[in-house]
Amino acid sequence: MTGPRNWLTAALTRLVAGIAIAVPAALLLGASPAAAHPMPHSVVQLDVHQTSVNATLELPTGEFAVASGIDLSDSTKAGLAGKAPSVRAYLARHIRPATTSGTAWRVTIGALSLGRTEQTSTGPYRELVAEAVLTPPADADVRHFSFGYDVIVHQVVTHVVLVTVRQDWAAGQVDGRGTTQVGTIRIDTRTMKVPALKVDLGAGSAWRGFLAMLDLGGDHILTGTDHLLFLLILLLPAPLAVRGRRWEGLVGPRAALGRIGRITLAFTAGHSVALAATALGRPAIPAWPVEAFIAASILVGAVHAIRPLFPGREAVVAGVFGLGHGMAFSFVLVEMHLSTGQLVTSLLGFNLGIELVQLLLVGLALPSLLVLARLRVQPTLRLTAAALTGTAALGWLVDRLGRPNPVARAADGAGSHTTALLTGLAVTALASAAWTLTTRRRTSAADPAEPQLGQEDRMASVP
Repeated sequence: MTGPRNWLTAALTRLVAGIAIAVPAALLLGASPAAAHPMPHSVVQLDVHQTSVNATLELPTGEFAVASGIDLSDSTKAGLAGKAPSVRAYLARHIRPATTSGTAWRVTIGALSLGRTEQTSTGPYRELVAEAVLTPPADADVRHFSFGYDVIVHQVVTHVVLVTVRQDWAAGQVDGRGTTQVGTIRIDTRTMKVPALKVDLGAGSAWRGFLAMLDLGGDHILTGTDHLLFLLILLLPAPLAVRGRRWEGLVGPRAALGRIGRITLAFTAGHSVALAATALGRPAIPAWPVEAFIAASILVGAVHAIRPLFPGREAVVAGVFGLGHGMAFSFVLVEMHLSTGQLVTSLLGFNLGIELVQLLLVGLALPSLLVLARLRVQPTLRLTAAALTGTAALGWLVDRLGRPNPVARAADGAGSHTTALLTGLAVTALASAAWTLTTRRRTSAADPAEPQLGQEDRMASVP
């Protein structure tokens, strides 16, 4: 009886094992991709400063609750404030940066907030955003360290953490222009431990920071539609004369060039002084009054292009309004939280970038401004340009006073077409120069003898 019983037992065992394998396999093969329920990953974004590293943690609340026991799924802002001490304590226990020799850094958990986001294939979900400051010991290297981190991962073994660098001035990475991936953090399934991530950011330098700020300054004026419009609308009537509180006639090429030069120089001086004072002094100035002031300055310039408000004093007005534009420029530097040395270097590079691109744009616009003033269609083109600029300025002003509108959005969107802007200015500059040369040649060909006749007449009149 032993033989048949063993055979029966073995057969039943194989049957059960086959079912145990076949059923899950059939379910997995027949399931839709969405049925796998991929989990969102965490993201840690690093901002590398001279003496510290700021970390922004983006954590899915569902996985965070599993790992920490702190449920944030239904928390409001007030509810999060009540749980903040527990959240900060948990994060502080699981963030352990250290020098390459093993000396621990100081970790300070700052602001907490809740929001909603979405990752590819996961669908929308709630996330906890936490700010942390990682401070190494004195004279330690912030560019090479061991990043011990196991938030969520210590309990949710399938969780993955992506670590990226968002800002690194010494490496030329500024103003959130993309991110550089440092690595990933996950559990080692063989040891069931979470190894620290070795962070190696390479060698940084002040020169790379300077060049990055030079590029950022040029890009800021080129894509800053409001700053560019203010300068161009002030330059538009520069070649025109004033008669009876109206733009009528011309002042001559030399006088026009003098006006354009003085307006550009005054605007440069105004925004340079304000940029330096605001960036180095770091006053707590809200952005919206400054931005509203800029919109108002453009509106004033547009009205002046239609009917002269301050003829002959455009340079003074450009300098005064330039102060507001410079304060707006400084917000870019202040938000980067640079050290004093980095800030001074950045200030030089950023301002130089602004001036170089501004000089390029004025140089490209100059031939067109001089030619436009001599055309019969000048009044129509000038009034049309002033009306469009004034409309954009009104839209910006209303938007910056708290009323978003499509006009402001359209005007802001114009700053993204920098290639088209430069191409248009270059083409019109070449066309204007060609028109000027052709006109002069025709004039010379039409009256070739006038200078000689005049000389002969003068010689004949000598006794």
